[in-house]
Amino acid sequence: MMAETDWIIIPARHDSSRLPGKPLAQIHGRPMIHWVYERAVAAGSGNVVIATDDERIQEVAAEIDARAVLTSEGHESGTDRLAEVIDFLDLSDETVVVNLQGDEPMMPPALLAQVANLLRAKPDAAMATLMVPIVDREEFLSPDAVKVVVNEQAEAMYFSRAPIPYHRDGMPEAGEGGPFGFRHLGLYAYRAGFLRRFVQVASPAIERLERLEQLRALSMGETIAIAIAEVTPPPGVDNADDLERVRRLMAEQMTV
Repeated sequence: MMAETDWIIIPARHDSSRLPGKPLAQIHGRPMIHWVYERAVAAGSGNVVIATDDERIQEVAAEIDARAVLTSEGHESGTDRLAEVIDFLDLSDETVVVNLQGDEPMMPPALLAQVANLLRAKPDAAMATLMVPIVDREEFLSPDAVKVVVNEQAEAMYFSRAPIPYHRDGMPEAGEGGPFGFRHLGLYAYRAGFLRRFVQVASPAIERLERLEQLRALSMGETIAIAIAEVTPPPGVDNADDLERVRRLMAEQMTV
């Protein structure tokens, strides 16, 4: 369970380029944002806020008795939206804030608690995140799967869309010698003070090349704590095909 002082903020942008109106997409009689909100509440935090740029999402939040903050439409990322909300809420710099994306209706609540507790256990870290082993060769080679290399102190060294670490002597067959590498999960816990600093720093070249925001934190010299996820989460929703897949998966769960 999460600490009572921890916060979960759910950034939910209406005008997604791949699936407009995504937070309001219906999944078995409920808008997606309702399912995401329930996952956050189930993690044990009494402080759950939806951060949105659209009054329609704010209205749905009111219908399910969820707190929502209407933010600027000009944010380039969910992290920028989070930073606006932590200032609106006047959270202290040491407050732990979990970023749960508004398109993760099947995120296991245990992982929300895990990432928050990981950050709290490592006071020198600015943020924490999770990873899972990659045992599929195609996934390891795919630029859609973000890979991470970790040091002996369980801190992220680098993230990339490229297959890292590079297997100089040739990639082993699946199942030989452990996983090919580790895939990063886009689930984060931050200290509020770090978020305030982060959004004031310009994107470095490496972030723009890889299109990975977490590389800005590393370029700032910040520590990112990381651990293997207790469970592998089901997929989130990026496009219409993902939405149909999640609908099927949730239907299967309901019939068990």
